[in-house]
Amino acid sequence: MRDFRLYAITGEQFHPGREMLTVMEEAIVGGADIIQLRDKKSGKRVILEKAKALRELTRKHGVTFIVNDHIDIALAADADGIHLGQDDLPIAEARKIVGQGKIIGISTHRIEEAREAEREGADYIGVGPVFPTKSKEDAVAPVTTSYVRQAAAEIRIPFVAIGGIKLHNVEEVLQAGATRICAISEIVGSKDVAGTCRAFLSAIEKAGWR
Repeated sequence: MRDFRLYAITGEQFHPGREMLTVMEEAIVGGADIIQLRDKKSGKRVILEKAKALRELTRKHGVTFIVNDHIDIALAADADGIHLGQDDLPIAEARKIVGQGKIIGISTHRIEEAREAEREGADYIGVGPVFPTKSKEDAVAPVTTSYVRQAAAEIRIPFVAIGGIKLHNVEEVLQAGATRICAISEIVGSKDVAGTCRAFLSAIEKAGWR
């Protein structure tokens, strides 16, 4: 997969009154180079419509598009890949369905899960939640920057730090060894989505990760 620095996830609850496509395009303009569709509440028909629209948008801008959880929707929309949780299909089984040409990412909350993901052939992992987060109703306890340090020291596939990351605390995450950042509410809930993305990228560059 292409390397990336800033990973933005949809969160329509954080921008009431604003269209999802408008918000996500602003994130892309600001420098987000992976977009993930996460929708835990809509029916599959609605999620598929959103996925197809985001696929068109991301293709226009040349950025990577990932669908959370729904392998069938990822395939139907021709997404670049799928993001799994620890309770979803095992990576090996997901790979049989999506094939070698699709990206598979997976959320991890401790180093043992990261090691297993690497062994099983994940293309990237999520490391988090680093801080408390309101973006997921079923979020696990924060893993803190100690897990970020562990992943930076040991994991060789790309990892992205996620969970409660804001502009005011991103430096702490970068100092722990993260080189890729994911944010939801801080980006999509911002009054200046593109500007917030640029500020995240500036912090990443200032930390020395280019």
